[in-house]
Amino acid sequence: MTRTVEERDRMLAFASSTVSMLGAGVAILCALLPRPFPYVELTTVVIVLCLLIIAAGAFLRRRTSPIPVVVILAASVIGIGVVGSGSAGRGFPATSVVAMLATASSSAALLLAAEARRLFVLGIGFVAVTAVLVPAVLTVHGDLVTALFISVGSWAFCTGVSAWVARVVPRTVERIEGMTDAYRTERQASEFEARRRQSARLLHDTVLATLTLLAHSGRGVGEYALRAQAAEDAALLRQLRMGHTPTPVASGGYRLTQEQEATLGNTLETVKQRFARMGLDVSWHGTGQLLLPPESLEALLLALAECLENVRRHSGETQAHVTITDDESTVRAMVTDSGVGFDTQTLPPGHLGFTESIVARMRDVGGNARLFSSPGSGTTVVLEVPKA
Repeated sequence: MTRTVEERDRMLAFASSTVSMLGAGVAILCALLPRPFPYVELTTVVIVLCLLIIAAGAFLRRRTSPIPVVVILAASVIGIGVVGSGSAGRGFPATSVVAMLATASSSAALLLAAEARRLFVLGIGFVAVTAVLVPAVLTVHGDLVTALFISVGSWAFCTGVSAWVARVVPRTVERIEGMTDAYRTERQASEFEARRRQSARLLHDTVLATLTLLAHSGRGVGEYALRAQAAEDAALLRQLRMGHTPTPVASGGYRLTQEQEATLGNTLETVKQRFARMGLDVSWHGTGQLLLPPESLEALLLALAECLENVRRHSGETQAHVTITDDESTVRAMVTDSGVGFDTQTLPPGHLGFTESIVARMRDVGGNARLFSSPGSGTTVVLEVPKA
């Protein structure tokens, strides 16, 4: 809502600046007509006040502020009063100067009428201008009806425009934002559907094809070829779990980018985003910018993901902390939570979630995993992986 108000005020400030500068500029031209005032000093004062109005309008165009609005009102009122104080008998030219200064003053209504809390200042400004305009026009023997028509008309017009803009702009901005949100939602839905279709094609071309072949006892395919195909599918699934997007190169074939080394800090962010979508907030501590060989990095990430999955399922907490440290030979990842904890002596020896997905995976790459927990004191798992 604040941004909408700022946009509205910026638009009204530009319009107010234009009206004030035009009114003051025409007033200067009228003041320069042949002998509109009996004294040169009087002409000079009126021109200086008009230039002050123009300067305030130019400032208002650059920055929305109440100060230039007050300056425009004050300079207009003073200018009208100056004209009425020493221009007796000068008729139309002096009346034109008064009318143009009143028009310049009406520019303040564009900003003041936009909010209810500004209406009091709007009323004071209009009363002040009218109070000096009537005696000034009578003093110069001008057409009071015409001067009042121009003054009141310009104030009424600016007030109406301000009220209309204040009502229409928020609705317009709201509709634009609604359209933007709808477009963003539609785009996200399209991207999700595209990813879903790509994943469906990917699984159809690889894993499902292999499972179908296994369901038919591998008919027509040798045992070695079947094992190789299953190994490729397993590698593909690991890549998907780590957040990579395989690129299809042909029907049934996908290119998996395997780097010799990967930055641990970059891949940890993928794990964090994955569990954030499932309601677990993961906070990282430590360096987070370590290099590991692909096999070790993959084992560490998958074991780390299993630890976080255990936190999500069993700890009763929505936050976990992962601390990454290293020395010359080893990378360590410590996963901690403040959940319910458990007695490690009661952990079944054949519990696959820990023994296979974590401990065995670490040992396969020359590392190890240690578990610390007690009822009511949370759980800590330390994963260690050699750098080479």
